Amino acid sequence: MEHPTDADSTSGTSGATDDAAEHRRGPEHDPHPEVHGDVNADGTLAHTADSADLAALHPNAANVARALAGLGVAGQVRELDDRAATAVAAAELLGIEVGAVANSLVFDADGQPLLVMTSGAHRADTAKLASIVDANKVRRADADFVRAATGQPIGGVAPVGHPKPLRTIVDVDLARYDVVWAAGGHPHYVFPTTYDELLRITAGEAAEVGE
Repeated sequence: MEHPTDADSTSGTSGATDDAAEHRRGPEHDPHPEVHGDVNADGTLAHTADSADLAALHPNAANVARALAGLGVAGQVRELDDRAATAVAAAELLGIEVGAVANSLVFDADGQPLLVMTSGAHRADTAKLASIVDANKVRRADADFVRAATGQPIGGVAPVGHPKPLRTIVDVDLARYDVVWAAGGHPHYVFPTTYDELLRITAGEAAEVGE
């Protein structure tokens, strides 16, 4: 899920054709699988996924589900009815405020990947990010850079499930919501979490990142 930054008006839908093809290459499955067995009313899990559950997911989403289970996250990775590559699209599909969408934005900070989990209610300020991470320049990463750093497509980058841990900044504005929703490794998948949990699972740094 993406939102334009102050320096880039791209909506995060770049690569839509490739992403759609990748989605079709995944295993055939029910559009609303009971991915992790028993689910509580608030979207949390009663128990973790097993191999049969994971087989119903797109490979990227299954990888994220395994990573979340390993980190003790209860939120269920679930498939949406449509592609949710932007915060607005995700909010509409989930029936939530756009601010409760935790965008996963990947930036190039002096050649190093920087993951920023920001509220969908505002844009990320690249000058502010550069100051936070002490970088000369921070700019939005292109699709190839994002894939290399995360193994996931723009619009579907999850907070976890990457080839190696990424330095992560978590927007303090997400603390306003009891539950926030993040991408699950592919634009068709999301999972519920919390601000505190995002900080924990990403070893992230809390900061004001919006304009």
